Amino acid sequence: MIRRSLALLLVVWAFGFAWFAVALPQPMTEARQTDAVIVPTGGAGRIPHGLEIVRSDEAQLMLVTGVDREVRPAEFAAEFEASMELMECCVTLGFEAVDTRGNATEAAQWVKDKQVRSLRLVTSDWHMRRAAGELRDVLPTNIRVIEDAVHTEPSLFTLFLEFNKFLASWISRAWPG
Repeated sequence: MIRRSLALLLVVWAFGFAWFAVALPQPMTEARQTDAVIVPTGGAGRIPHGLEIVRSDEAQLMLVTGVDREVRPAEFAAEFEASMELMECCVTLGFEAVDTRGNATEAAQWVKDKQVRSLRLVTSDWHMRRAAGELRDVLPTNIRVIEDAVHTEPSLFTLFLEFNKFLASWISRAWPG
């Protein structure tokens, strides 16, 4: 009985992993207006895409969450070719988060402080499910979240790690305590 249960669990995990790897979230194809953009650090293309959204007036504000404490706004602006005017009016660097759950907590406080009603979450395709789940878990239900994945070509190892993190995150949210 135990062997069959373990075998069934392994089959379910394998099918879940196959779904996770094959059906990655996609980038948005049409323009959508939101109050703000939330961009967790950590993957190539995330920050440039977030800045592009703000520059195109599809959002007025942007939070980059999980920024290293040593980074200064002028350094950030130079790295991502953002004007200081854009940085001052529209971009907030969040220094509190060190992981995906921390990104969600930092973003939720920023959303509350800025009175944001709708936001676009920009992160890597392989990271979107976990990041969106963590964010929705801490935001009020009246906040509209639009997912805008940055296309990547993740390795099998990256997908394996992220799928297991996604499962752990989902389980911890579904059965807290």
